[in-house]
Amino acid sequence: MKHSAKAAGLAAAIGAFLFLSLSLVQCLSQPEKNSEPETALVDETEEEIQFDLPPVDAALPVSSFGEIWAYVVAGREAALTRGLPISDIGYFGAELNAYGKLINVPARSNLSSFTGRVHLVVACNGYPLTHFALMPGSKERKALIEDLLTETKNFDGLQIDFEYVPAKDGEAYISFMRELRAGLPPGKMFTVANKARSRKIADDVYDYEKVKPIVDRILVMAYDEHWAGSAPGSIASLAFCSRVAEYSLRVIGKEKLIMGLPFYGRAWGDHNPSRALIYSTIESLIKERNITDIRRENGIPVFDYVVPVSVKLYYEDVYSLSVRMEMYKSMGVGAIGFWRLGQETPQVWRVLKLEK
Repeated sequence: MKHSAKAAGLAAAIGAFLFLSLSLVQCLSQPEKNSEPETALVDETEEEIQFDLPPVDAALPVSSFGEIWAYVVAGREAALTRGLPISDIGYFGAELNAYGKLINVPARSNLSSFTGRVHLVVACNGYPLTHFALMPGSKERKALIEDLLTETKNFDGLQIDFEYVPAKDGEAYISFMRELRAGLPPGKMFTVANKARSRKIADDVYDYEKVKPIVDRILVMAYDEHWAGSAPGSIASLAFCSRVAEYSLRVIGKEKLIMGLPFYGRAWGDHNPSRALIYSTIESLIKERNITDIRRENGIPVFDYVVPVSVKLYYEDVYSLSVRMEMYKSMGVGAIGFWRLGQETPQVWRVLKLEK
């Protein structure tokens, strides 16, 4: 009995350790933006906005902006080809390891052929590690800030992309940003990728009004209106983007605002068979599907069956990108940014112009 209790306690301790370890290393992956966005914080209660859209087969206008940003992911630099109308590159890949240490900083020389500005982007996509790294007064936070300032010397600017800041760490996040701003020398741009908002939120860790005075630009991630775990829908509908842009222009202002646009699409299926099953459910499944071919692999029973799946896919083409860009232009947006190069239709570059 004594040994059983001891073993149970040891198993529980190991389980807790594994859970914490898995949580901490979430930051080591690079998921699509954002895997679980806070779309509830975008107001959808207003009347549906009606848009006067051009015919799908009409000639599309050339949209011009003072700044056109695009993200490049380390290892996929070939997506950045010569002659694209891009003013700024967000070089994506720097992140934090399980100890809060900055790792995977890409080399600026990998983009030596690009003559515009290149910004080092650092991301962290896990709540536990973000909380750990932002803790005021900790040696880990101090070391992270020092490393970021050192690595940014090789770039034109630094962008913070912390999309999983815990609700209680809002002040820690803002003070972290202030410390970085104070440490950057004159001429280095300081930017942030911020979640989409269409209204003021109480105790919002990404409060536009608090972030604005600290940074040179705020890239508003106006995408993932619908995401992998939501009902099917547009990544960024015009109504959603219009509300986010209107609020962003009012609170951030044209001078510091970059409206983010998606290049990617997303598919939803009406059936996902991936799940754990209890024995009685498996028995029922065998009867329902009339399964007769049950074989064994090293003694373990296994069988196959086919389920028809209906898939709905929303994506971006040159028309949808064009009408969204023209809408932003008509609203007074002066800068846009794309997530990310390599995911787009090449035709989009024919309807874009960088203002001199």
